[in-house]
Amino acid sequence: MSLQLFADSASDLPMEYFKEHNVTLLPLRVHIGDEEYDDLVTINSKQVFDEIRNGKHPKTSQASPKYMEEVFTELAQSGNQGLYVAFSSELSGTYQTAVMVRDQIKEEYPSLDLVIIDSKSASLGYGLCVQRAVELAAQGLQRDEIVKNTEFHCEHMEHLFTVEDLDYLAKGGRVTKASAFIGGLLNIKPLLHVEGGKLVPLEKLRGRKKLLKRIVEVMKDRGEGLDQQVIGISHGDDEALANEMKTMIEEEFGASSFYTGLIGSAVGAHAGPGTLAIFFLNKLPESPAKQ
Repeated sequence: MSLQLFADSASDLPMEYFKEHNVTLLPLRVHIGDEEYDDLVTINSKQVFDEIRNGKHPKTSQASPKYMEEVFTELAQSGNQGLYVAFSSELSGTYQTAVMVRDQIKEEYPSLDLVIIDSKSASLGYGLCVQRAVELAAQGLQRDEIVKNTEFHCEHMEHLFTVEDLDYLAKGGRVTKASAFIGGLLNIKPLLHVEGGKLVPLEKLRGRKKLLKRIVEVMKDRGEGLDQQVIGISHGDDEALANEMKTMIEEEFGASSFYTGLIGSAVGAHAGPGTLAIFFLNKLPESPAKQ
């Protein structure tokens, strides 16, 4: 019996990763005007950011229940075990839908053996949890052990976000339009984090230099063994900013293992171009596998 892993596109891992590691992709959907796209399949986040710069307002919705039914039924018919590490249930209905679809399929296929984890994580913070599951599966661990270690990763994953333009967060209801207007005038940048699976404001700082310095300070306060873990950095089509942040982290903590990439459509459509996000563990796992 083998283990089939599932993840959705909100993990902000590239399509190549899903193919290389045989992880079944559940794409969230992107809506631009009257058009609907499957994230990572028929549209990518670079295209989404370009649309935003052109004045469009992309929206996103959860992964297709019909497609979930298709791939979960295939799992049931194969007789293999499954593990789906899902986007935070506080940010998308994808997790709840997956649980509902699984339970419906079990009525016809009682032997369906699929565990679904609510990662309570987003973007590459979620992606690093998926990577952890992939690494442990490759080492031949039993699913129960993989689930235990992956849940630990999810529980202890820190997320720090900032955006270039508060207007994008205002459109998504994260800040008021008045705050966004004043913030723009004063060059105020928000620092947000994930708490209980939700993206919530942490602080507001004036100017990019102060913001990046503050991110390093928060990492120092919250992180554990930052030179012994993979640190995720994702960006809203601003590679120079991501590299600047990476250099600061390297110099401050001696970190040498990074995973960087574009913020995906699920988060990027609401946060906008110029977003920067950093992900790290606040506690290192005691597990049979190396970081």
